[in-house]
Amino acid sequence: MNIEKLKRELVSQKNSKFKGNIYHYSQVNFAYNSNKIEGTHLSEDETEEIFVTNSYIPKSDDVVKLDDLIEMKNHFRLFDYMLDIYEKKLDKNIIIEMNKILKRGTSDEDNPRYNVGGFKIVPNKIGLINVINTSSPKDTPKDIDNLLSWYNSLKNITLEDIIEFHYKFEKIHPFGDGNGRVGRMIMFKECLKNDIMPFIILDSDKPFYLRGLKNYESDKMFLIDTIKHEQDLYEGAVNDMLDFDI
Repeated sequence: MNIEKLKRELVSQKNSKFKGNIYHYSQVNFAYNSNKIEGTHLSEDETEEIFVTNSYIPKSDDVVKLDDLIEMKNHFRLFDYMLDIYEKKLDKNIIIEMNKILKRGTSDEDNPRYNVGGFKIVPNKIGLINVINTSSPKDTPKDIDNLLSWYNSLKNITLEDIIEFHYKFEKIHPFGDGNGRVGRMIMFKECLKNDIMPFIILDSDKPFYLRGLKNYESDKMFLIDTIKHEQDLYEGAVNDMLDFDI
């Protein structure tokens, strides 16, 4: 699979600002689905409208939070940042910068409890019913350092390694908010860096994705198979838009 061509086209199309290409598709599809997983009320058409026109015209009965609009715009910026730095070794500064970009200008940025620009200072958890405990604020910096040390020591990183990193990252849940979106962007970055076909987790597959995270320690293959399905879907879109030599 010609991943090099995909990387070249994504970067080139980002710089050209033309629409209707794989960069356009990736931006809209990724921003819509990753934010939708976290509860945004914006539709895919509205997401594309914001991306293409830099404006949003609400329907008469629409109620959309300002933070939803800001975070959608910020996700576009986050994807661009990822394309600028995908070749770099993953480190703590990149991870923190991703969260800062996502949360810039939101109400959370003005709320000290979210500590935008740093790691969490208030305990958090995953889920409301089947709760998954996460790292304490005190342990978070050390846990992130240990995770990065493990990951960056790996040779010939595979898709399974990237998924393992994602699970461990989400288990730490290092930020006051934005952990899932940052974690999914890291996976896209690391796929590009390691010549692996990237993927976008669809909101329609959210139940499978969350189940895969929840049961990862006892059944790794469920999350791996879910992500390989998303990888196949993205690869299909890529092949439709780019003239790959397969």
